[in-house]
Amino acid sequence: MGLTETLCHYNTLLIHQCSYVGVFVLMTLESMIAPVPSELVMPFAGFLIYTGHFDPFWVMAASSLGSITGSLLSYGMGTLGEPVVLRYGRYLLLNPHHLEWTKNFFARHGGKTIFISRFIPVVRHLISIPAGTARMPLAPFILYTFVGATLWNGFLTYAGVRLKENWRLIQQYTHVLDVLVVAGLVLGGLWFLWKLKNSRAAA
Repeated sequence: MGLTETLCHYNTLLIHQCSYVGVFVLMTLESMIAPVPSELVMPFAGFLIYTGHFDPFWVMAASSLGSITGSLLSYGMGTLGEPVVLRYGRYLLLNPHHLEWTKNFFARHGGKTIFISRFIPVVRHLISIPAGTARMPLAPFILYTFVGATLWNGFLTYAGVRLKENWRLIQQYTHVLDVLVVAGLVLGGLWFLWKLKNSRAAA
C-alpha cells in the first residue's frame, strides 16, 4: 500500500469513527506541516453528504474551523522566527535584513498571498509560517485564511458530492499542480540564493 492509499485509508477511518470532529482534526493537520492533503479529506466528506450521513453546513463549519486552527498554530510557530534569525542568523545563512524583507513583503502582499496559497497544494501547508515570522496582523490573516480555505474546501466537497463513490479521482488530478509547485519552489530557492549572494557582495 502506497503513501496516498495509506493516508486515504486512515483519513476515511478517522472520519467514520469521529464524524465532524474527524474532519476538523484532519483539516487542522492539513493547514500545518503534516502530510494530510485536503484532496483526500473533503471529497470523502462530500460523498458522505451525498449518502445522507453528513450535513453540508457542519462539514463546512468543521473544515473551515480546522483550517483556521491549523493555520494559527503554524502562524505561532512562525513567530519564533525572529529571535532565531537575530540570534542564530549567521548559522542559517539568514540575517535581520532578510527578516525585514519578509515583513515588508507581507505588509504589501500578505493578504493576497494567504488567500491564493489556499488553492495551491504543498504551499497551503507552509504559508502560515512566514506570515507569523512577518507578524502579519491577525485579523486579515484569519479573514483571508477563512475565505480562501472555505472556498477550496467547498469546491472539494462539492466535487465529492458530484463524483459520489468515485471521489478518489480528485486526488489524481492534483499531481499536475504538485509538479508546478515543486518547480516554483526550486526557482524560488535559486532566486533566494542569488539575492543572498548579491547582498553579501554588497556588504
